[in-house]
Order: sequence, then C-alpha cells, then structure tokens
Amino acid sequence: GREDVNSRSIGIELDNDGYAPFAAPMMDALERLLADILARWSIRPTGVIGHSDMAPGRKRDPGPRFDWRRLARNGLSVWPHPVSLAGPDPIRFREATTAFGYPDVGDDLLLETVRLRFRPGARGPLDATDCAIAEGLARLT
Repeated sequence: GREDVNSRSIGIELDNDGYAPFAAPMMDALERLLADILARWSIRPTGVIGHSDMAPGRKRDPGPRFDWRRLARNGLSVWPHPVSLAGPDPIRFREATTAFGYPDVGDDLLLETVRLRFRPGARGPLDATDCAIAEGLARLT
C-alpha cells in the first residue's frame, strides 16, 4: 500500500540472470546480510520482496531459480502454508494477493507474478493450488 517503494527500501543486487542456479556462497552471504539488515531496521520477513513482486511486468528478478523457500526456512522471508479451497476463485485470489501486498495489475500478470515466486514451473489458468497459496499469503499479514 505504499507508493515510491525505492525511497522506502534497501536494495540488494545479486549477480545472476535469474535462470541459472544461485551459487551457494552468494546465498550464504545474502543470508548473513539480510539477517543483519532485518535486525538493524526492525524489518519483518514479509517486507523482503523481489523486484518482480513490486514491479510486475517490468522487472523479473530475482527470477525463477531464486531460492525464496530457503530464505523463509531461515526466517528471512516468507513462504505460505497453502490453505485448501474448493477450487479456483479469481475474486478471492485477487483479494488475497492484494491483502499480502501485490500491486493492482491485470489478472494474467498477477498470476504470472505470484507464480514466478511461489510456483515458477506452473503454467495454465488459475487453479486451486494458486488460490491456496494466495490464501496462505493473506494469512501472513
């Protein structure tokens, strides 16, 4: 819900095209740096986002190979606990992702953006798994 994210953020540049695996020493260094930044500035793990989260369609980094789950396991980001739903619900998907903080973009771009981070291999129309992930994200806020 904040405008001008760049004026309210700390950027960390990683040298990777997003399609190659991220080297273990780079991820180790990132974890040390993130732990320090989060503690020093009292930032919650929900505040750790990628360019692709804040600028859908314009930015794709850190890309589909970035290990968000690893960061979440170490308390440095978040990973949703999917909440089972009856089936795909586009309205609830949008409500849940908006509650988590995703920007207001078109349905296809929103789905692509969420999948880039949480289901990078998924293709096709919105499905129940996407909705379960979105609902899990909404519960993290």
